[in-house]
Amino acid sequence: MPEVIINGPEGRLEARYMPAIDPTAPIALILHPEPNYGGNMNNRVSFAMYKLFQARGFSVMRFNFRGVGRSQGNYSGGEGELSDAATALDWIQSQCSSARSCWIAGFSFGALIGMQLMMRRPEVVGFVSVTLPVHEHDFSFLAPCPSSGLIVHGGMDTVVPPDQVASTVKKMPAQKGIKIDFREIDDANHFFTHHLDELMETIGDYLAEAEPDMIEQDEDRA
Repeated sequence: MPEVIINGPEGRLEARYMPAIDPTAPIALILHPEPNYGGNMNNRVSFAMYKLFQARGFSVMRFNFRGVGRSQGNYSGGEGELSDAATALDWIQSQCSSARSCWIAGFSFGALIGMQLMMRRPEVVGFVSVTLPVHEHDFSFLAPCPSSGLIVHGGMDTVVPPDQVASTVKKMPAQKGIKIDFREIDDANHFFTHHLDELMETIGDYLAEAEPDMIEQDEDRA
């Protein structure tokens, strides 16, 4: 799990990067939860997603947003963190120039940043968003959603009401041929405390079903 240091917009960004053996393997960028609440790249959900994508043959990277861990700079509430994510995506793309597809995966605040990044980067063909923070942020910028992906939420989340997330997903417009898959894990709380394995199984099942279709979509865009 090699450590890398990236030159970010406000100084260095601390990251972990695991390349795949196959030079054409898809890439995945993992984005961690809210820095102001202790979120970092070692968060258990973020780390588990990192390991899951790695196990599925992706070249994968996770990193600390500005001001977290050994990353330089200060928390900016989202705008700066979006720049950090774009820089991290540039870096992994530079390492994997033959990658056949590009994915973003985020948890909570990381899911928000990931979907914002997706709107700016047409090469992103798939996303996984866990615990969308719809109670604090407006997702109307997804107009329409340009890529297919998975949104997962805990059915017993007392921080972000599940029905509010379901309603937001239902209202998300999507481009033709794009599908947003919403799955709820019934007894899981906001942090998937006792349901991390079930969360990873849900994401793994989705990737197994979706990745071949995502590759075809990427070829159609080329």
